[in-house]
Amino acid sequence: MKAAKKRKLEASGWKVSSVADVLSLSEEEEAYIELKLSLAEGLKELRTKEKITQAELAKKIHSSQPRVAKMEAGDASVSVDLLIKSIFALGATRKDLAKFIS
Repeated sequence: MKAAKKRKLEASGWKVSSVADVLSLSEEEEAYIELKLSLAEGLKELRTKEKITQAELAKKIHSSQPRVAKMEAGDASVSVDLLIKSIFALGATRKDLAKFIS
């Protein structure tokens, strides 16, 4: 959130906080969630760049299209292992992976 908007909301009596504050997440939990969301976003970016459908990616990783959709949405049921495996299945390198999480 932009600082000006935050000041305006607080001046109007609103309390502005982060998701981590509301959910009482530890720094480690927040970092893990951010990592997972970065991987999910990277997967979708790479898949669309390669012009591969969710169904085609699913076939490549021996999964289903709905599962790929969940992966790209950062669904809690999706493991970091599966996200990384899928990114590599699309031809990404370790350097590419590092870019997604940095």
